[in-house]
Amino acid sequence: MAWCGLRSIHVPTIDVGLLRTRSPLAAAGGVVAGSSIWRSSSRNGSPFACLSLSTSPGIKEAVVTEKAPAALGPYSQAIKANNLLFVSGVLGLIPETGKFISDSVEDQTEQVLKNMGEILKASGADYSSVVKTTIMLADLKDFKKVNEIYAKYFPSPAPARSTYQVAALPLDAKIEIECIAALKA
Repeated sequence: MAWCGLRSIHVPTIDVGLLRTRSPLAAAGGVVAGSSIWRSSSRNGSPFACLSLSTSPGIKEAVVTEKAPAALGPYSQAIKANNLLFVSGVLGLIPETGKFISDSVEDQTEQVLKNMGEILKASGADYSSVVKTTIMLADLKDFKKVNEIYAKYFPSPAPARSTYQVAALPLDAKIEIECIAALKA
């Protein structure tokens, strides 16, 4: 079996001839953030492909801004990795006081999105960079109210999204939103 090394990791070669021409290379082993695929021909003329994973410690960078509430535990407000930004769950807290703006889901949603905007800005991104959001609601009956506010922040095409009702949120929040954004290379 031949081996190929890219970015200090060794992975077995994949005989691309065994894959159908329309099958994605991901079917041969999975695609992971921070991975790259290299395809060429070997010395004996048979095509091969390698999947490499970047394990460089320099690819992960914490994002911190005082313009959004500090993390409530041992986690970062956001992490930059491989031209992606992973924003932790954001609550509707006022950054200066650490208190909720109010008890209403509308006010908390507005504050969550303002806080998220500050984290995005500190990362060199904005709402148009967001590709995926996850919304956690204390009560799914608030879905319509949240949608009306959410729609004002994200330009078309809106990011992919999942929304869940959860048993409880930190500090008894009404809403928490996390997101993933694509960063310009």
